[in-house]
Amino acid sequence: MNARPDQLASILNKTVYSVYMVSGDEPLQQMESLDLIRAFLREQGFTEREVLDVDAKFDWQQLLDEAASMSLFATRRIIELRLPSAKPGKQGAQILKDYLARPPEDTVLIVNTGKIDGNAKKSAWFKAIDKAGLFVQCWPVPADKLPYWLKQRFRQRDMDADNEVLEFISQHVEGNLLAADQEIEKLYLLLGPGKISYADVAQAVTSQSRYSVFELIDGLLTGNAKRVIKILSGLKAEGMVPVIINWALAKDIRLLAQVAAVPSSVDFKLKRSGVWQSRITLFKSCMSRHRPRTFQLMLKRCAYIDAVSKGLIDANVWDEIETLCLRLAGTTKAAR
Repeated sequence: MNARPDQLASILNKTVYSVYMVSGDEPLQQMESLDLIRAFLREQGFTEREVLDVDAKFDWQQLLDEAASMSLFATRRIIELRLPSAKPGKQGAQILKDYLARPPEDTVLIVNTGKIDGNAKKSAWFKAIDKAGLFVQCWPVPADKLPYWLKQRFRQRDMDADNEVLEFISQHVEGNLLAADQEIEKLYLLLGPGKISYADVAQAVTSQSRYSVFELIDGLLTGNAKRVIKILSGLKAEGMVPVIINWALAKDIRLLAQVAAVPSSVDFKLKRSGVWQSRITLFKSCMSRHRPRTFQLMLKRCAYIDAVSKGLIDANVWDEIETLCLRLAGTTKAAR
């Protein structure tokens, strides 16, 4: 069965398939589709989850071994197969067909893959998945449909944006849905629910401040501590709301933590998360200076700063932000 991302919520509750496949090159819709499927399966009792990342050294026998293994807790399981290239190769294609010919009980396979082309759709392994399960293909939103998509996203946050706002964001993000959703989230943090006009947006987030926050993040990723301090001082003098800076920090630190946890698929995960090709080296530079555990600790610090910014903890929010920034711009790995 085939489904679009916007149909998924209404389709999921009808049956549990033995396999789900989410394909595409549009990161936001792909991530949200996967989240919906996982959440639905958890509600059905699929509480265990095993992730298999397919790279050049991947042994496809692992899929059959995992399917044949007994659950430690006698619960329903999810096996998530991450296939960035959407090309399993000869061995992978055969094993996928073998798996689907006799799918194990109480186990669901989720195949998370890149864009499926016409040739792949003619293959026997894809036809086996399409016959046995649910296939979700995530296409980019066309430029003429983007304002409507944005309006729906605003409504999810109880915000009613006028046409000028929709047009402004459409031109600014150039089809990048993840960037568009981040812009909406920023505006929600600044303005809250209700009607929103272009004048509101212009007053809340000026271009100068917006790009300064981006420059701050780039300085942090590259480890330029002097520039970081200078930009922070400028943002503070401009009256930038600390919660926006902390939001930007938490967003990228969370991504760093997720990517660092599985270093074998760094490029794929960064691209899937909407990171531009030109910025991937910046993220890698930051990852080379820190251990994966450090990013988790920094993420907890963001939660602390959020509490400080809301007045729940008595501390200087700008001092806390500066301390976290200097730590991210520095290094926690011992020199060899």
